Amino acid sequence: MAIPADAPPTARTPTSLLGHRAFVLFWCARTLTTGAYQMLAVAVGWQIYDLTNNPLDLGIVGLMQFVPIVTLAVFVGQIADRYDRRAVIRVTQIFKALGALMLALGSVRGWLTRELMFTILFGLGAARAFEIPTIHAIVPDIVPPSILPRAIASSATAQQTAIICGPALGGLIYAFGPATVYVICAVVFVTASVLVSFVRTVFAKPDETPISLKTLFAGFGYIRGRQVLFGVISLDLFAVLLGGVTALLPIYARDILATGPWGLGLLRAAPAIGALASSVILSQHMIERRAGRWLFASVAAYGVAIALFGLSTSLVLSMAALAAYGAADAVSVVIRHSLVLSRTPNEMLGRVMAVNTMFTGSSGTLGEFRAGVMAAWLGAVPAVLIGGMGAVLVTLLWMRMFPELPRIDKLIGDA
Repeated sequence: MAIPADAPPTARTPTSLLGHRAFVLFWCARTLTTGAYQMLAVAVGWQIYDLTNNPLDLGIVGLMQFVPIVTLAVFVGQIADRYDRRAVIRVTQIFKALGALMLALGSVRGWLTRELMFTILFGLGAARAFEIPTIHAIVPDIVPPSILPRAIASSATAQQTAIICGPALGGLIYAFGPATVYVICAVVFVTASVLVSFVRTVFAKPDETPISLKTLFAGFGYIRGRQVLFGVISLDLFAVLLGGVTALLPIYARDILATGPWGLGLLRAAPAIGALASSVILSQHMIERRAGRWLFASVAAYGVAIALFGLSTSLVLSMAALAAYGAADAVSVVIRHSLVLSRTPNEMLGRVMAVNTMFTGSSGTLGEFRAGVMAAWLGAVPAVLIGGMGAVLVTLLWMRMFPELPRIDKLIGDA
């Protein structure tokens, strides 16, 4: 039966994700931009460790991306809620392309110093500070609430597909020099910007409330007043802060597992292999009951997998542990994002997701800094083991501090 042209958006929107042309375009754009950034991260990590041979510098790479996310959070939320979210994403892609071109030019000309790399990474971090929460907030603009959890899981497959392909490609292409990697990344960022331009956001509801100090910090107040949201966001903050191992992968690849850039690419891709498997399953078979218990089980498994990786001296076992780590993290991500997005009004999603990104996104980069500092003091293996067991301890503490979280049954709640 044909659907009338004047029917409301929910009536005109197909129920299959593949039937959503806008969502397919968004999925492709997210896959491309995430993959390119992962390629860039492999090149930067290997190049700077080759340049300085200092584990602490790998931690500083994470710090340079952490600071913009924290300092710009309140402004990012306002921008994402008041302006076309597609335009925000487009602009961030152009800035990322410019940063990649600067890294390429500096590598070719020989003037790319340690300090300049940190400066460029800070700029890339600023672009990602606007990009990440906007990419999460735009999903409810594209699909109806009835299929939002599946769209979140499918969006996660875009990220994990990119994290699998990006690092492996980055490691292989690095054989032709870091500049080659950076130029390809710049081209991909521009392509993602073009794709986002064709995405239709029929469910978008821009906030027209006059800007004030209250609206600037509305995201903080909304989360703090809702224990479910505060609990899941803070759980991820501390688990990832303690459990981050990405910054130490160059050390494991070169010094412990005795591989080259190709091995680093495989290690960086391994978590995404597990995460992709989990995300694909969740996009087809969503968690319908005992969501809170699944959340805590996944975070505990995440910590155990990190500890196993820390003890491994085999590339195959290390990749298996990292795959389990990624699979557990993907389950946690889909549950957390479903809880947050389904319990937040659309016109506030930008500010809420900006705060969410400030805590959960920055915990990853700050966790890399934590790992780098501990590796410089204690060695890479103790740094990883302490982080993994710390994530398990956080899981147990949060079950007692937020007893309502384990009791959550369904993912979708009222906004």
